[in-house]
Order: sequence, then C-alpha cells, then structure tokens
Amino acid sequence: MSHKFSQTLFNKIPVVGILRNMPPLTVPVLARYYCEAGLTNLEVTMNSGEAATTITRLVQEFGGRLNIGAGTVCTPEDLDAALAAGAQFIVTPILEETVINACVQRQVPVFPGAYSPTEIYRAWHLGATMVKVFPATRLGAEYIREVLAPMDYLQLLPTGGITVDNFTDFLSAGAAGLGMGSQLFPRQLVEEGAWEALSVLFKQLVAAYEAYRDTTTKK
Repeated sequence: MSHKFSQTLFNKIPVVGILRNMPPLTVPVLARYYCEAGLTNLEVTMNSGEAATTITRLVQEFGGRLNIGAGTVCTPEDLDAALAAGAQFIVTPILEETVINACVQRQVPVFPGAYSPTEIYRAWHLGATMVKVFPATRLGAEYIREVLAPMDYLQLLPTGGITVDNFTDFLSAGAAGLGMGSQLFPRQLVEEGAWEALSVLFKQLVAAYEAYRDTTTKK
C-alpha cells in the first residue's frame, strides 16, 4: 500500500476520530459514513480486536480520502505491527521516546501523548508532528492557551473530553487539531447500527467546524 499521510487532508478538518474496540465488521461501514460526511482522519487503537486487519482494510478502501492511523502505540512492537498494517500516522497515549525516534527515522507522522508543559516540550523537540495533550478532559481549553503563551510554536492536539459542543473552544485557544472518541462514536448508536443518526452527528461536526473556520477567516 503506497498511500501516505496527507497534511492537506488533515488540515481540511483537523479532527482525528478515535475508534477503540469497535466491532471489526462495522468499522468499514462506520468509516464510509464518516468519510461521506467530510471528515478526513481516523485512528484505530492497537488494543482493539483485529486492529491490524482493520487498519489494512481501511487503508485499502479509503486511502487518498482518509488518513488512517494507529493509536495506543506504546512499544516498538506495536509500532512495527501498525506500520506493517499500513498505518499512515502513529498516536501514543504516553511520551515513549523509542517510538517517537523510530517514527522520526522512518518519516512517519507521530502524535505522542503528553500532559505537563515539560512533557509537551520534550515530545515536540524529540520530533513530534503534533503533541497529543492527553487527557484533556479536566484541563480544558484554557490550559492549551496557557501552554501556548510561552511556546506558541507548538502544534497541539488535545484529546479526551472533546465534544461537538466544545471543540471550537480548543481551536480558539490555539489547538492545531483535536482527537475525539466516544463523543463522536456513541457506543449505543454503533451497537444498534444507527448509521443515519451517526451520519447526522458527523455532519453536525463538519458544519460546526466550517462555520467556525469561516468566521475566523473573516476576522
């Protein structure tokens, strides 16, 4: 598979939808509605059942339309499995230097997890493409603003507790992107196969982002 991470595709709507422990057979269907709504980035966590197979299938079916990444990559072994499956970007929940260094050497975009300003700074200077600020649930958007005040060159991707109702707060604070999991893929809707309801949620997020983008562009 020759598809590589597209920064242009990422920037179109800088939201990474996180799929964790989703039924493998439903993921391609879910991805189709996700893609059709206009969203452009999906992450499959490596601690999900059949994660590698799922990543391969998604890259084969949606390569060029979606950036498909691997999340919860904590070890070199996880990284090797993810890249062998065709993952186009790597996400970690922790600051794991061996994984970051390997991604930098292989020229694979990597979004390592960090929490404190020191961890965030360290991750960035190790070569992170973006730093996943995790968990952002209790930190809030103001934390992003405060971290960026002295280090405005950082590219931050807050993840955890981001919702359709509050995601623009994080963008306004300076976040370069966002990670969204259960708030974007409600478990009950997925288990029920409520594809139209999920499609409405995806489209709601896209419309809200486009309205936000248009408003900020005019300023």
